[in-house]
Amino acid sequence: MGTVVDGNSACTKSGNEKRQWIYAKKPGGKLYNYRQWVGYSLLLFLFAAPFIKINGNPFLMFNIIERKFSIFGSVFYPQDLHIFVFGMLIMMVGIVLFTAVYGRVWCGWTCPQTIFMELIFRRIEYVIEGDWIQQRKLNEGPDSDARAWKKVLKHTIFFTISFFISNIFLAYIIGVDALYKIMADPVDQHVVGFASIIIFTFAFYAVFAHVREIVCTTLCPYGRLQGVLLDEKSLTVAYDMTRGEPRGKLKKHDAEQQQGDCIDCKLCVHVCPTGIDIRNGTQLECVNCTACIDACDTVMDKIGKPKRLIGFYSMDDLSEEGKADKKNNTRAIAYSAILVVLTVVFGFLLFSRSEIDGRLLRATGSSYQLREDGKVSNLYTLELLNKSGKDIQFDIESVDDKVNVQMVNNIHDLKKEGSATLSFFLLMDKGEIEQYKQNVKINIVSDGKVMETLKTTFIAPPNKK
Repeated sequence: MGTVVDGNSACTKSGNEKRQWIYAKKPGGKLYNYRQWVGYSLLLFLFAAPFIKINGNPFLMFNIIERKFSIFGSVFYPQDLHIFVFGMLIMMVGIVLFTAVYGRVWCGWTCPQTIFMELIFRRIEYVIEGDWIQQRKLNEGPDSDARAWKKVLKHTIFFTISFFISNIFLAYIIGVDALYKIMADPVDQHVVGFASIIIFTFAFYAVFAHVREIVCTTLCPYGRLQGVLLDEKSLTVAYDMTRGEPRGKLKKHDAEQQQGDCIDCKLCVHVCPTGIDIRNGTQLECVNCTACIDACDTVMDKIGKPKRLIGFYSMDDLSEEGKADKKNNTRAIAYSAILVVLTVVFGFLLFSRSEIDGRLLRATGSSYQLREDGKVSNLYTLELLNKSGKDIQFDIESVDDKVNVQMVNNIHDLKKEGSATLSFFLLMDKGEIEQYKQNVKINIVSDGKVMETLKTTFIAPPNKK
């Protein structure tokens, strides 16, 4: 490691300018406390969700391998692709609208990368190696037994936590039951699963021990999109340059000398987890973690100046024209309303889907049959998939009283997540038939409730009067 950037920066860099290693000062303040409540609540949910079951199904599971997803205890299959397509569209629109209005708040407050990095791994670093100055001195100082033990302890804990996170991550993909089998059975019975855990462990360890903020500033596509998603009305963490400049050290000066409220203490730089100076204007590297707001507010309190020299502002808020039109928040209200509507529609699709998926086809190569009793029959094949998350019993009934159902293979049970292929005849009196082809409907009924209604065509020679 080489010299300190700008003499006071929270990061250092090597002489070849390749990597700036960030030493972020331990944050604190009201917003940081709020962020901890949000972050640790999300962590609790993240760790608990795979183990919660509703009707025997995981609360959340995204089994890409078997193309089976469980959301809020409801199991989704490839047949539900339209719901996921709509959900992805809502997510894309939601990202654009949310970012356009509220900036990069997601990154600083709810993104798993930031939560794990700032509320777990970096806090462990503070406990073992001290605050940012002690960390820098430790890394730049001579080799010693104390330094070696601290590094071994830190990276051992980092690797252990990464192993735990990899197991949780895998539980979201294959489910906790499959994960238990990998843990309990011999390794040779689950080579792929065990290898996945090891790969994920090293990946998470590399991200949180070495790559760190580069994920947010360079690798994350969402971060790179900020330049096209933000505009003059987007809220983001910003420095009020009009009020803060010209900056200077706090000292007694002549009344004629003009000086802004910024005393150039650089605490906003020291606490920044991405190593930027927020006073240089809006920057893509800013994740809106609000650590600089807390640091600046603390200083403003001490020198008797108003808070929020750094705060959530839009570019319009900081301009003279924008201040005059500050009450005009129609855009934020409209975008928020669109987000709510899209979320409601997606929720309706999610919870109103049928618990049985059916595919009704006319038997291949068959036509109508004229029976001796004066009835006309058509043969059909029905494929059913149980998506209810429990064993069910069912019957097939015709919606039209003129149409009767005659089963070929009498199946009335569907196991949980099970499927069945049935064959049956639909029968109509020849005297009731008025045209060659007509639409008919059948109901799949379970416990007196219509689970699914399917439509098909019935063909027969028309009745000649």
